[in-house]
Amino acid sequence: MQKAMEAINGAQWLREKKVKDLIVEKRRLVEIPYTASLSHTLNALVANRVVAVPVAAPPGHWIGAGGSMIMQSDKNTGAVRKHYIGMVTMLDILAHIADQLSDSINGDDFDLDKRMSVPVSSIIGHCLEGLSLWTLNPYTSVVDCMEVFSKGIHRALVPVEGHMENIPGVELAESATSYRMLTQMDVLRFLKAHPTEAHPILSRSVGELGAIPEYVFAVTNRTKVMDAINCMRTASLHAVPIVESSSEDHNQLINGKGKKLMGTFSATDLRECPVSLLQSWLCIDVLEFTETVSTKWTVNASGELGHSPRELVTCDPEMSLGEVIEKAVNGQVHRVWVVDKQGLLVGIVSLTDILRMIRVSMSSL
Repeated sequence: MQKAMEAINGAQWLREKKVKDLIVEKRRLVEIPYTASLSHTLNALVANRVVAVPVAAPPGHWIGAGGSMIMQSDKNTGAVRKHYIGMVTMLDILAHIADQLSDSINGDDFDLDKRMSVPVSSIIGHCLEGLSLWTLNPYTSVVDCMEVFSKGIHRALVPVEGHMENIPGVELAESATSYRMLTQMDVLRFLKAHPTEAHPILSRSVGELGAIPEYVFAVTNRTKVMDAINCMRTASLHAVPIVESSSEDHNQLINGKGKKLMGTFSATDLRECPVSLLQSWLCIDVLEFTETVSTKWTVNASGELGHSPRELVTCDPEMSLGEVIEKAVNGQVHRVWVVDKQGLLVGIVSLTDILRMIRVSMSSL
């Protein structure tokens, strides 16, 4: 009885909290103009340490992503100044490069500078996420916000000083003087910061909640980076597990379930890759890439700055959902690999999965 009341009170607390409460400390929106080159876009992603940026264009000349009309207006006059026409991610840029590099002979006739000089507007829509640009009303409840993100929407623009205060949910037409970006990770950080108010579901195991799928897309340790990128674009994936190679085709995705987990390949890790080295790194094996490129800056006991390999974020089927959330937030990852005691891949728990499980559990309260 007590647990039931705690669940009801927790759900009510989340219904009373609004999206505006989640963006209080969010910085100004990072965006790029439609005329920006891919080099400029890549530099913006790296400098601001973000994985996606909206693309802005003059109003009246473009159809918005998914048919949306998300505008920015002048604070004083109300006149529309720009139109957000889509989203560009690191995977979009890499897929654009890898697509041509894979067709060239040993990369000898590939001109990276030329490939990176095209306008960013020319690659919008190459990956499906670029065509998914959404807004969330700041007065939408956190519970309804989770409903949106549980459907696979990774991020949404939140209008600041907009004129749609009484309309809940996702909007396809919007005008505001400025926006902030809200992501799935922001919601998880909020839940991590308020574990007692969130929901008793956080104490249940991921295995008990049915979060382990029958099939897990993976690449082998012998897959080339450019082949992995092309496979990920086809399957609309931003990261895949690297599993130990056997006799599989290394040029395509395989079912990694039951195979030895060796690492994670993520398109966002290539943010740390200098453009001058990008071409050569696209031709190496994904495991070599993760061991030499996918690193983070650390300071040792002597105060010296150096690199260390990124930690592989995993959990076991018995781990509680709350612990998985903590691992995802602390590791700044968008998915946690589920492994057994032998280190064999069992499944995956994504941020979308976590938010869906919490949202479904609240629907019955």
